[in-house]
Amino acid sequence: MMHAIVVYESMYGNTRHVAEAVARGLGAFDDVKVVPVSAAAAVDPGDYGLVVVGGPTHVHGMSRESTRHGAEAAAESSAGHLVMESDAASEGVREWLQRLSGMPGRAAAFDTRFDGVPLLTGRASKGIDRHLRRAGFTMIAPPESFLVTGKDTILLPGEENRAQTWGENLAARALIAPPEAPEP
Repeated sequence: MMHAIVVYESMYGNTRHVAEAVARGLGAFDDVKVVPVSAAAAVDPGDYGLVVVGGPTHVHGMSRESTRHGAEAAAESSAGHLVMESDAASEGVREWLQRLSGMPGRAAAFDTRFDGVPLLTGRASKGIDRHLRRAGFTMIAPPESFLVTGKDTILLPGEENRAQTWGENLAARALIAPPEAPEP
């Protein structure tokens, strides 16, 4: 029985929408859970055949406490245009990943970022990928980005469908070559 989990951090809901779409794409797994990073401490990633982790790109990389406060300030000054996720100010993916080690499983990383040249926008998925590798995971796909508009910070049309397709591709990769059993 193969289980998958999608752990995500989201400020305004875009990364959550992508995580849910990726999970729909992982439908070939027997069980797929979508967990906000605020609840991920209660999860053992080693219990899953595939761990997918995503977060928003802040200041060219993964969020940190100061950038989460900046997102909160932007929402407060937006006159209701930007609405924070209920757990957005909690610990982020960066902090959760820093506590992981000795993970023998397989993983993939994604982010949401402004639509633009990655050199200018940055990509949180590259940092997530690096942290997952350091924790011991084997990556089954290159880091992936899903795009939001610069002004409104909403997902571009078609990005949720692309995220679902990416999830389908991840499932195919993971299920074609199941992980090797650990040596006794």
